[in-house]
Amino acid sequence: MDEQPLDCLVIGGGPAGLTAAIYLSRYLLDILVVDGGKSRAAWIPCTRNHAGFPDGISGSELLDRMKEQARRYGTRIEDGQVSRIERDEKTGLFTAEWGSGPIVARTVLLATGVSNRRPPMDEEAHDDALARGLIRYCPICDGYEVTDKKVGVIGTQERGRAEAVFLRSHTPDLALIAPDGPHDLDASDRLLLEEIAVKLVDGPIEAIEPSEDEIALIAGGKRHSFDSIYPALGSDTHTQLAEMLGAAQAGDACIRVDSHQRTSVPGLYAAGDVVLGLDQISHAMGEGGVASTTIRNDLAEREPLRR
Repeated sequence: MDEQPLDCLVIGGGPAGLTAAIYLSRYLLDILVVDGGKSRAAWIPCTRNHAGFPDGISGSELLDRMKEQARRYGTRIEDGQVSRIERDEKTGLFTAEWGSGPIVARTVLLATGVSNRRPPMDEEAHDDALARGLIRYCPICDGYEVTDKKVGVIGTQERGRAEAVFLRSHTPDLALIAPDGPHDLDASDRLLLEEIAVKLVDGPIEAIEPSEDEIALIAGGKRHSFDSIYPALGSDTHTQLAEMLGAAQAGDACIRVDSHQRTSVPGLYAAGDVVLGLDQISHAMGEGGVASTTIRNDLAEREPLRR
């Protein structure tokens, strides 16, 4: 255990956590980033929405550049998974348990993100299809890439309907495939999808078969081929550490924060998709910048920062 508490422990090494780390280190604070290595940004073969990269940049390269930038200003980044965290009510200090033992910090930033629910298929085949753009998870990020292509959305109910409607502005050739059986859609949703010419395919999905330049779904005993598919199966927000500390959650199972990224627990902050699942790197980075500045200013109020 360090003799002196960290100024801030950042949990999560995605765009939100690394942006915060750059700011915090440039504020001359003593920080540590513990990164579980599961940022969804690393999945992105090439993002073209990120300003400043006209030809696009892969998610993994962007994260590597951000880590390099943070380290230049003194950020320590360690691979690991924080399994437990608690707060001393008397001192206000946090103690986190992870692979290298306990560490104490004056503040904690949770940038733990979310995990997309994947369709049922071999993990290696899934990751290869994802790298080649046969599987995509973010129509906001890459709907442009499927303009006028043949696209399938895996989902039903409100989530599936909403994703299909969004993608319909990019392509006229669109199908909504129910994952587990017949579609569970109310009459108004069925009418809307019929009016905008989205084909409905009942499940269950029996197999997903990527090939060289297309991906096929076997659903309801029939084969359907697409240029890309979008699983609209929801996601799981990584709020476990916040729950250990008793932090309030919002109605959408995210961590509730104020306009400066403060949670309901003093000294605990959150940023990125664990707060709002917008799935946008730029949004996560913005929240990381806000959180880091709030942390710096809150620490200064407790004890003046002097060089």
